[in-house]
Formats: sequence, C-alpha cells, structure tokens
Amino acid sequence: MMLGREATQEQTEALRDQLGLDEPVPVQFATWFWGVVRLDFGESLFIGQPVTEALLDWVQPTVLLAVYSLTLSVAIAIPAGVLAAVRPNSFLDRLLMILSISGAAIPGFFLSILLILLFAVILDWLPSGGYANIGEDPIQHLKYMLLPSAALGFSGAGFLARLVRSTMLDVLNEDYVRTAYAKGLPGRHVVLAHALRNALIPIMTVIGVLLAGTLGGAVVIETVFNIPGMGRLLVQSVTRRDYPIVQGAVMMIAAVELIVMLLVDILYVVVDPRIRYGND
Repeated sequence: MMLGREATQEQTEALRDQLGLDEPVPVQFATWFWGVVRLDFGESLFIGQPVTEALLDWVQPTVLLAVYSLTLSVAIAIPAGVLAAVRPNSFLDRLLMILSISGAAIPGFFLSILLILLFAVILDWLPSGGYANIGEDPIQHLKYMLLPSAALGFSGAGFLARLVRSTMLDVLNEDYVRTAYAKGLPGRHVVLAHALRNALIPIMTVIGVLLAGTLGGAVVIETVFNIPGMGRLLVQSVTRRDYPIVQGAVMMIAAVELIVMLLVDILYVVVDPRIRYGND
C-alpha cells in the first residue's frame, strides 16, 4: 500500500525492516508499548512526521469546538431544565421538553446541513465551512465556529435539559426545600441556592461525559464543516489506513475522557462538602 504495486522485493523488505515488521510479534508489541508509555506512537505513514506532533498540530480546533459546544449546551440546558421543573406540566414545560427531545433525536450531520442551508445559504449570515485561527482573527474564528458548535451542542443540550428537569423535580420535593419555602425565603433563592446546588452532582457527571463525547462527535461535525481538527484527521487516517495516527488519536481521546471524569469526581467535594475522599 505504501510502496505501490510496482514495488520490488528489495523495497518491500527494506520497508519491513524500517517499520520493525521483521521482528517477532512479542518484540513488536514490547516496542510499541514502550513507545506508548513515552507518548511515542511512531511516525505517520502519509504525513511523514511523528504522530504526537501531528496530533498536536490538529488538536486545537477540536478542543475549541468541544469547549464552545459544551458551553452552549450548558447555557441552554440548565436554565431550560430549571424552568421546566419549576413549572411542571405547564405549556412551557411541554414546549421545552419537546425541543429537548428533538435536540437529542436529530443526528448531528442532519442538523449541520439544516444550519448551513438556513444561515449560510438562505440568510448568508455565516460561512458554510472552513476555519480561522483564533490568534489571527478572533471575530472571524467565532463566525466559523458558531454553526458547528451549535450543531454539536444542541444534541447535548437536549439530553442535559431533560436530566436537569428530572433531577430538579426530585430535589424540589425534598423536605428541606419545603421548609425553605415555609420560612418565607424567596422562590428564586430557594431554587438556585438550595435546589439547584444539591442537584448538581448528577448534572456534573453528565457534563463530564458530554465533554468527553464531543471529541468523538467532532469527527462528523469537522468533516461536514471542513474544520482541520483531530476528528477530520482521524477520518482521513482511517480512509488511508494510517494506523499510527488512528492509534494515537484513539489513545488521546481515551486519555482525555479519563482525565475529565477524574476532575469531575474531584469537583464533587467542591459542590457537596459532605463528600470526602479518604479518612476524615
């Protein structure tokens, strides 16, 4: 594949020796594992540079897309979920839940096409694709990232809003919340300072999962909007069978997910001081 069909036997043997494929399988695995420990995944078969350097060159747009989409999801979902829980079974509650279910059900690529059709083709407000470096032109960068962030964040917002509503309904029926209302505390203070804070633990868990999941969801979004991120690089590498890049990208995504979930566990103590790690 790398040398083409016209490659000679000598060229094939030289390439096998260069890649270490002439070694026994246990030796190949030990060499690969030691490289992973040192964050050395070898060299890309097509880009011609170390995998770690290639991923670092392509990871910035993906990280920014994940942060923007998660921020949008949280900014939409928490107010929507709280409003729906405060007014259960009302018209507003039903409307918000219909929108949240729609957001969770619509595939990201289909929503991306709809957003491009509306805001880029019909209204001509935003570009249909591409990328601008945030350090060179922040305004243009935000214009390019708005549609993909909305496409990626709307699905997460729908799922998170339903969770916020369900959790808030459980908390609002607790005795201490009724006591706070009975003491004459303002409703807004009771909802935000007492109910929402105690409902944050499951919400934080899902936010952590969403942040990790956006890295995987960015694969489709970056392809649709032509963003030069790690997701697009991963798709190209799978198509070209660039296995070192595929392995490195998957390992990086898995490591980010582990780190995010660890940080979420640590933040539990900040949200709820009753939780302690270790012996008190």
